[in-house]
Amino acid sequence: MPESAVNFRSTDDSRSCLEILAHMGDLLDWVLAMANGKPAWKDSKPLDWDAEVCRYFDALQAFDARLSKDQPLGCDENKLFQGPIADALTHTGQIAMLRRIAGAPVKRENYYVARIEEGSVGMEQPSPFREF
Repeated sequence: MPESAVNFRSTDDSRSCLEILAHMGDLLDWVLAMANGKPAWKDSKPLDWDAEVCRYFDALQAFDARLSKDQPLGCDENKLFQGPIADALTHTGQIAMLRRIAGAPVKRENYYVARIEEGSVGMEQPSPFREF
């Protein structure tokens, strides 16, 4: 993420890319808490960009590890998806849109043919298979 886009806002009262990413980390913490049957929401104060990226991927890996356990979920799996997961996906699109407006667009990739593997949820990801 270029520094010029980290704190970019589309309007004075909208969230910045950094604030959206911090919210996404909160959503993943919440989904893990719900999966464990102990729902709890926390609004975190944003850290710097790199720390929030690490926080996001750590939370994603923790949720992935929880899903791989042979234990029942602490709530309805459909609610997990329609709530925090769908919300986080929406915010992913917002960050992409804000980056474009800030002059730092995300490279386009054909996600239909992307190398997506179960359990591969960390920061280290394969290179794009085919860019448009």
